Amino acid sequence: MSKRDYYEVLGVSRQASADEIKKAYRKLARQYHPDANPGNKKEAEERFKEIAEAYEVLSDPEKRASYDRFGHAGVNGQGFGGGFEGFGGFGGFGGADFGGLGDIFDMFFGGGGRRKRGPEKGSDLRVDLEVSFEEAAFGLEKDIKVPRTEECGTCGGTGAAPGTRPHPCSACNGTGQVQYAQSTPFGRIVQTRTCDRCRGAGRVIEKPCPTCHGSGQVRKTRSIHVKVPAGVDSGTRLRVAGEGEAGLRGGPRGDLYVYVYVKPHKFFRREGNDVVVEVPLSFAQAALGDEIEVETLEGKARVKIPEGTQTGTVFRLRGRGIPDLHGYGRGDQLVHVKVVTPSRLSEKQKALLREFANLGNENTAGQDKGFFGRVKDAFMG
Repeated sequence: MSKRDYYEVLGVSRQASADEIKKAYRKLARQYHPDANPGNKKEAEERFKEIAEAYEVLSDPEKRASYDRFGHAGVNGQGFGGGFEGFGGFGGFGGADFGGLGDIFDMFFGGGGRRKRGPEKGSDLRVDLEVSFEEAAFGLEKDIKVPRTEECGTCGGTGAAPGTRPHPCSACNGTGQVQYAQSTPFGRIVQTRTCDRCRGAGRVIEKPCPTCHGSGQVRKTRSIHVKVPAGVDSGTRLRVAGEGEAGLRGGPRGDLYVYVYVKPHKFFRREGNDVVVEVPLSFAQAALGDEIEVETLEGKARVKIPEGTQTGTVFRLRGRGIPDLHGYGRGDQLVHVKVVTPSRLSEKQKALLREFANLGNENTAGQDKGFFGRVKDAFMG
């Protein structure tokens, strides 16, 4: 029976890169692994062998070059001429490096051999900090309480009781891993798993620390000094390096992330780096002009209102806004004026307004027929 083209088997072109070949192989190996096809195991075994054979050749630059020149004849005697029993021609499927098959067997047989045993950085922490409008504008320094994991002071992080120390695990000889041999339809496969006795730590604590119970870590609440820069807004995230959870096996601490939330202000609102405030004006102030006093983030300021100011007019107080978070100057304060119509008038005030309207040739209530009334009079005489 003739063999299929190896490139066709993996579904790649002859110009495929090594990464493309490896990616295609992994995808197909997952798809056709016999354990993933219990209902069609025999056919999956044959397909899996074909995929592995193709990858063995195309992943090796020398074998690939020979195959490209001479086809299947160019790779005879290099591991496939003597058959496929036990994958003997694969250079040791069960123990030696097979250019990526270890990843596949990690996926199907547990992957215990990849457990990290060196120092690991601790986890990051998050806290939410609520600040006032003024604090957000000008910044502040504050101590905040943070519950976190720390190295046990009693045992110094070893997990062993004072005066004792952990011993290398006898089951895995301190490696944290043990190997198991398993017979499969493809031959004898050696799997690496996490040691059950030491749970991958590589050491055994005979007498645990009474404070941390062998973990080497304890929970404590610490006071962390946080500097909030001027110009922060709700959602700003501040990073405090090295103030997160304790690391494992001597690893560095994680980081602390402070998320800022700004409380709404009674009078001010923020638009970018500008501060907006709305100020009421009486009819007389708007008509005759005035000089009014308005609140700012740094006290009171005076604003001159010219005659005939209309509602919605905006006056700008330059440099009275919020400092830019990145140091690019400072915003302004925008004063929006709103002319307030009085809702309760005395008879004298009403009389004066009517007189004012008459002097200005304006119609007062009860005297104006309206637009449609005037049109009706024009057509009906």
